[in-house]
Amino acid sequence: MTTTNQAIMNGDEDEEFTGFLALHAAVLQSSRIPNIYWKSLYNKLVHEIYDAGEVFGIMQVQEDDQEDTEDGEVKPGHPGGITCKVVITRESGLQASEPTSVFLVDHAWTYRMEHARQQLQQIPGLLPRMAALMGLDFHGEAPDPETVDLVLENMWKYNQTYRISLGPDQSAEEKVPVWYIMDEFGSQVQHSDQPTCGMAPFFYVQGQLAYTVLWPLQDLEQGDEVTRDYAYGEPDPLVRRCRLLPWVPADLEGVSTATPEPSDLYYETISQENKEQFPVEIQPYTVPEDKILKVYSIMKQVRDNLTHPRFQLAESEEEADIVWAYDHIKDYRKLSEEQPHVLVNQFPCEAIVTVKDCLAAVSRRGPGGRGAGWLPETFNLQTELPQFVRHYQQRQERGEDNHWICKPWNLARGLDTHITNNLDYIIRQRESTPKVVCKYLEDPVLFHREEVGMVKFDIRYMLLLRSVQPLRLYAYHVFWLRFANRPFSLDHFDDYQKHFTVMNYADGVQLKQVHYDEFIPMFEQQYPQYPWKEVEGEVFKAFGELFRAAASRPAPYGIGAYPNSRAIYAVDLMLKWSTGQNGERIMKPQLLEVNFSPDCNRACLYHPSFYNHMFQTLFLDQAEQCPVTQIL
Repeated sequence: MTTTNQAIMNGDEDEEFTGFLALHAAVLQSSRIPNIYWKSLYNKLVHEIYDAGEVFGIMQVQEDDQEDTEDGEVKPGHPGGITCKVVITRESGLQASEPTSVFLVDHAWTYRMEHARQQLQQIPGLLPRMAALMGLDFHGEAPDPETVDLVLENMWKYNQTYRISLGPDQSAEEKVPVWYIMDEFGSQVQHSDQPTCGMAPFFYVQGQLAYTVLWPLQDLEQGDEVTRDYAYGEPDPLVRRCRLLPWVPADLEGVSTATPEPSDLYYETISQENKEQFPVEIQPYTVPEDKILKVYSIMKQVRDNLTHPRFQLAESEEEADIVWAYDHIKDYRKLSEEQPHVLVNQFPCEAIVTVKDCLAAVSRRGPGGRGAGWLPETFNLQTELPQFVRHYQQRQERGEDNHWICKPWNLARGLDTHITNNLDYIIRQRESTPKVVCKYLEDPVLFHREEVGMVKFDIRYMLLLRSVQPLRLYAYHVFWLRFANRPFSLDHFDDYQKHFTVMNYADGVQLKQVHYDEFIPMFEQQYPQYPWKEVEGEVFKAFGELFRAAASRPAPYGIGAYPNSRAIYAVDLMLKWSTGQNGERIMKPQLLEVNFSPDCNRACLYHPSFYNHMFQTLFLDQAEQCPVTQIL
């Protein structure tokens, strides 16, 4: 080959490598993969070079012969007396300064949690491979239900996670994290507080493939063990101990379970991250009695259903008296300065109630700083992991039910939501999207469906917040019901149709419709000692307490009192059985979430005047003409 041709080829390679870096440099940096390895990593990806077998080997160790490490740390491993570890087998060892000392580790199984059981049952060879990788006894080819359960229970010692960011147009489903288990080699790299190697997931965009990248943190000789830090980058010693619990037992005796309301800094940080600009002070706008208000909205539901004669649709925001926005308003300062007469459909800092970790924080504003009775016991996995783990252990010691539900702070429709009593599973959720963990209602009030049996159900109320100062809150008389499709029992928590009620977004799934006015007599027939009016009274009382707490402090610590703000929120709740002061069984409302800009499609379909009622109550102060109850 001529020197000229060689130079051209090198030039092309350099250009391709530059293109690779343009797509991947940010990820490589955030994964802390040293740039000395980047070129070699690129070459191995392009040419599919899997050369780890030339350098590393898996060694089996009899547990009885294996001593604890110097610092008393126990190596995690297989049950049954044999553990595996990865060692350097190459005579020349592994040098950290050598640019080719970077390796690709394959992923044996990549999945989203809701598909895990089905894939273990249906994908040929997957169950035996996972059982062998985890050291579980499994003989035969047929998917044995007990082995499936064992794999699902043990996989949290092996699972890793990543999310693929597809930009601002990413759907809610695409935001759900992906979990994966590395191949037999990667899965046997054990934990150490002083790791010899780094490992990080890496999505190769051009090849549309995910790998794990392994590189040395120091020079290693033949026979040295390859280890990584399972709680890499965790600075807090107590949180670190909690994060390592799936592999390293730890005694948390003496750790407090108390979760008081967070400090002001917590709310200030959230406000800064949301980039909200607070409004300047303005005079409240009084709507003249004969004025026809122009409404600007891009929402089809509003444009198709707002027919009240006092409102007229506007074609542009500039001519509008009311802006009914779909997206969050961030710059209230500009709005208040430039359009002080324009009314809007949201409040500054309403994330205080619409984001789950904030909702839990605000619920602790009551006496003694304990969570309110209308919210299931809730811990923030990012900031309250030690308190949760200790609380879980105490419940376990007392023999109490320990089923919990993990929910992302800011995803709806049951997405990325997990129900389990497996502590390892809950702890590992912290590594994906930020989540809260709430006590799963083990004794919910159930509804008898003739064709199915006793099922879970939840209720959605529409709340209308007219103002914060003074605090005026209404509830719409019409409420919506959602039912599970299978009888309730405390098992098979990955059975969506048994444990979840949101069926209108799932393909090929029955959606049971019961209207509120049909539901009330059916409910009272099933529970004659519990008149609906009394149950609803308790529900409204809970709504009042929530909004009193949320409005008791100014923004960013509470909902902002902007005079031109109005809003509707959809509150989802369930009823649970509890014990009253005299030992009697009572129904207690449990708020699940508060939704901003809710989907009102069903509301408009069955109640065409829905938006007319919303607008009359919020903008014309004609609550007495609408089917609403004033709560505050």
